[in-house]
Amino acid sequence: MSRQITREQEAALRAAFRMPAVQTMMSRKSSITNAFVNAIIPVVEPTAAEIADALEILCMRPDDVRCSYCGDLWTEWDHLRPLVVGRRPTGYISEIGNLVPSCGKCNQSKGNKGWEAWMRSDAPLAPARRGITDLERRVECLKAYERWRPVEPINFAAMVGAEMYAEHWHRLEQAITYMKECQVFADTLRKRIGEAHRGG
Repeated sequence: MSRQITREQEAALRAAFRMPAVQTMMSRKSSITNAFVNAIIPVVEPTAAEIADALEILCMRPDDVRCSYCGDLWTEWDHLRPLVVGRRPTGYISEIGNLVPSCGKCNQSKGNKGWEAWMRSDAPLAPARRGITDLERRVECLKAYERWRPVEPINFAAMVGAEMYAEHWHRLEQAITYMKECQVFADTLRKRIGEAHRGG
């Protein structure tokens, strides 16, 4: 069935439609980089007593855990200090002193920003912007938490040796180079599959 379309209709129809972006291997470059970063960050499981202390300092009970930032129900434990900045580890690790209950909205909004500046900012979904009424109490609880378990960044390269540490990042660059080569091959496949489909 062939439909007659005026130029004005075509313009309106084109404005109403958008093809999904073509997914490429290189569009996953940041995910691969994050995987390489997170793969080397140590994880220290807390004891039950440490979890009890953490919740108490954050003014919470095990049967009513809330987001430390906004007070909504928690969905995850967020890194208070970021693990990654500029595609490299900051030196902070996954340990109880660097983890607080969070909701998904706050975790996504905060990203790798400093927690207090972000809480007081007008960033989308930040507690101040959302008008969280007990913001100052939450900030004070988090400051008490930092005093309870001060954590310092560790120097990964010094711990394993500069050569071994550099080798890890060299392997990341090799992986990205190989992804680029694979994408060239995938582009050829996509083109041939599309041509065969249209020709059939």
